[in-house]
Amino acid sequence: MLRLASSLPAGRLVVTNISSSAKQVLLAPRLIKPNNNNVLVRNYARSPRENHIVRGEVRREPTIKERLMAPPSAKAYSLGKGAAAGAAGVGLGALCYYGLGLSNEASIQNNMVLWPQYVRDRLHTTYGYFGASCVLTALSAAAVFRSPRLLDLATRGGWLSTLATFALVIGTGAMTQSIQYKEGLGPKQFSWLLHCAVLGGVIAPLCFLGGPLLTRAAIYTGGVVGGLSTVAVCAPSDKFLYMGGPLAIGLGLVMASSLAGIWLPPTTALGAGLASLSLYGGLILFSGFLLYDTQRIVRKAEAYPQYAMQPFDPINASLSIYMDVLNIFIRIAMILGGGGGNRRK
Repeated sequence: MLRLASSLPAGRLVVTNISSSAKQVLLAPRLIKPNNNNVLVRNYARSPRENHIVRGEVRREPTIKERLMAPPSAKAYSLGKGAAAGAAGVGLGALCYYGLGLSNEASIQNNMVLWPQYVRDRLHTTYGYFGASCVLTALSAAAVFRSPRLLDLATRGGWLSTLATFALVIGTGAMTQSIQYKEGLGPKQFSWLLHCAVLGGVIAPLCFLGGPLLTRAAIYTGGVVGGLSTVAVCAPSDKFLYMGGPLAIGLGLVMASSLAGIWLPPTTALGAGLASLSLYGGLILFSGFLLYDTQRIVRKAEAYPQYAMQPFDPINASLSIYMDVLNIFIRIAMILGGGGGNRRK
């Protein structure tokens, strides 16, 4: 459920509350005159012969609080950018390694030839719901953006509005996942439609970035998702299933940094650090979640009914990768829009 809150736009309980107005200003240390007026300092600035006597001044170092609340430096987002670049390099290396078949362990790609038809049908249905979720969310966001009243509700600030949005996203998601899946059009399908429409309304303010930029973000997201999915399919079938614990810890850190960003704006050094963790750390985190969820969905589709008691639910399975992709898209859009210390071109 925590991942549902991570998809909220700026101004909400969000992971994307990144401002591009952080100034690159250094804190100037204060100068305090000493109480002893007899303290003299010789100044040899001009020449050794021209000795000027001036009153001394003691330079006080800023406190930890003053440093944390000072305007961020030019390198405030460097660590986050470096981590994202390093993760991208690791991803490309894994894509080349597993894509070329250099691993000797059995992968999902190798197991496909042994799948019965029902496993293929389950995965086709799951990714069908995933694609439909993306289309419905985009249509809902466009409809809300074109309606002044709905857009006013989506962009309204304040605690009540934030809590209401949070409850609406979490509530519709929990309701969708709790209903038993049945083929055809039923309560679960209607709940799924409502959940996608709500998320579309929540991310509608991203439309202010403009259609061309969002199109670029969608293309980049497609490339990232395609590459990660290929890695998950070509890697050993259980390679990323052990990442659940570290990913859960990372999700807690990203959520904490997002919530702290409500009180600590990125115009301070501490706020910029938290914003960098939320933006770039979240991008890395949900990329890892996509690897994990892809292999987990395939494992569930293979397990029932021989090795699992719970029936396979394609809607619940699609929601996990849908939330991963949505969070990746939001962060890429924010980076392209000038967030995270980047200048919008």
